[in-house]
Amino acid sequence: MDTATKILIVEDHFLEANHLRLMLNNAGYTVSGIARTVEEAKKSIANDKPGLVLLDIFLLGKGTGIDLAGYLREQHIGFIYLSANSNEDILNAAKATHPYGFLVKPYREKDLLIAMQIAGYHQQYGLESSIRKEQLFQAQLQDLITTKGSWEERLFKVSRALQPLIPFDLIITVYHIAEFNEDRIYGFLRTGFDEYKIINNEEFQSITNLKAHELKKLQEDTVVDSGIVLYAEEAFQKLTQKPSMKRVIAEHLGMRCNLTLPVPLAISRQGNFFFSFFSRKPDGLTQVHADVCRRLQQPLIYMVENIVLKDTTTHTTVNPKPEFKKVETKTEFDGIIGKSPLLMGVFDYVNQVALAETTVLITGESGTGKERIAGSIHNLSTRKMHPYIKVNCAALPQNLIETELFGHEKGAFTGATTSRVGRFEQANKGTIFLDEVGEMPMEMQVKLLRVLQEKEIERIGGNTPIKVDVRIIAATNRNLEKEVAEGRFRLDLYYRLNVFPIRMPSLRERREDIPLLAQHFITRVSRKIGKNVDRLSDTALKSLLSYTWPGNIRELENLMERCVLLANGPVIEELPLPAVSSFNDKAELAWQERTIEENERMHIISTLNRCGGKIRGSNGAAVLLGVPPTTLASKMLKLGIERKR
Repeated sequence: MDTATKILIVEDHFLEANHLRLMLNNAGYTVSGIARTVEEAKKSIANDKPGLVLLDIFLLGKGTGIDLAGYLREQHIGFIYLSANSNEDILNAAKATHPYGFLVKPYREKDLLIAMQIAGYHQQYGLESSIRKEQLFQAQLQDLITTKGSWEERLFKVSRALQPLIPFDLIITVYHIAEFNEDRIYGFLRTGFDEYKIINNEEFQSITNLKAHELKKLQEDTVVDSGIVLYAEEAFQKLTQKPSMKRVIAEHLGMRCNLTLPVPLAISRQGNFFFSFFSRKPDGLTQVHADVCRRLQQPLIYMVENIVLKDTTTHTTVNPKPEFKKVETKTEFDGIIGKSPLLMGVFDYVNQVALAETTVLITGESGTGKERIAGSIHNLSTRKMHPYIKVNCAALPQNLIETELFGHEKGAFTGATTSRVGRFEQANKGTIFLDEVGEMPMEMQVKLLRVLQEKEIERIGGNTPIKVDVRIIAATNRNLEKEVAEGRFRLDLYYRLNVFPIRMPSLRERREDIPLLAQHFITRVSRKIGKNVDRLSDTALKSLLSYTWPGNIRELENLMERCVLLANGPVIEELPLPAVSSFNDKAELAWQERTIEENERMHIISTLNRCGGKIRGSNGAAVLLGVPPTTLASKMLKLGIERKR
């Protein structure tokens, strides 16, 4: 954070607020004021707009810091929460407002200054990312003006170019031709990362079973806003209570919020044109996206007028069958199977962060595909032609981890007969992926922090710092916030790594992807071993969908491989699932109430019991769990699991 940035402190305890002010002033920052309530804060912002707000969650008077956070986001002001230990519900509500970070009372100067640095990075990255995406869209519009094609093809290209800026699940374009009292409607429903299905009047009739005149009546009853209007959560629910096209879209396509962007036209045959964006998430479209629409409205006017003027069929009522159903899928995501909204959200995050130099922290349970996402980030980045080095921190012995990461000089220790280049030097100009970073010993965390801060390493036995240009992507299945609270992970390192977090959903959370994944693994294994196994029976598929999948995708892959090997025909009829496969409310509740470590421990014990305590070999637990035997042995030691003989 630039020290010239003005900072507003919103804290109702004067002594704590003054303590923060003194620490900030000593570090060269400018404090614009101190507010004790939401109203005082808004007045202070109106008089002297700050660049950052330090915001307590609990305040005097009406309203909390979480309430003020929504106003700050509308004003494009970043904020860091000030908090004592709050309960989980309050912290989750606070996280949902997308703060730059948290400062936990009592405030320490070191933690405050680290939080300020991270906030500055977030602010710079957010601004640069937004500008870069809007500039790219403007350039794409210029190219599209000269592009030939049908009405729907050109609108589709405009709509797809809008996706990175306004993350829609459905976009509806409507051109009302006043002269002929005619509507031309085309929608594009997102069905995959870069796959869309055309939704026109014919498709709407098929989806809703409505007749043409009934659909037309609904279109006429739909009120179109004259300005840029956002309907989210309760506002969208109220909007869709009355019969209208938006109600049909909500009921039949599962949309939960809406943003309308009118495009005023100045051409002949005066009419109205608008884009209507929909998301399946109640908060999927926000005021930030509405602001983007305001900035893009003028260039879109020119683009749409160009499309209309070049189209020679606007005076006739046509609803041609779509000539295409989808477009190519990005090869950078090949091997990552699924089309669930949660996975599409991950892909969108990857696209946002890939071209930046931002440090990324990927979290999620074991077996969810964190390593593949890290590889996709590298392949989409400007570093893709340079090294991509992967390090499994859990698999490295503690006495070798330092030399593995940073290298050593000849004679640095007994047995060091030659110099060795470490993984960070190998990754110079490229990317290093630190898998299971939560397993890193505390003394190594200090040295990793130095790499992040100073961009340099020092070999064991060396006395000369070596500059490295490396992007760091880290991953963990641990709750690092909990690890920090319990003293096993450094707070300053957590701040440094958690600049751009990406959470991988578990397989339980994206059950709609299970059939696709299962079929993918069946096809791949069948080709590999030369067996004619091509599908699951309905009963087997129901079993897959009802299982809790503690091992996630890795467990599903291993199961499908065993099923193909054991199958006696082209159809897999039975699945060798554990006895706990019944998925019911009580089982799900018990699962959710356990920690990741507890679930992991139970799953390893269950697998060991099935294997008679055997770890290695073709029928050993390591193969079933999809991990090296050494990693499994290390996990067992850490989780206190004894092998029964």
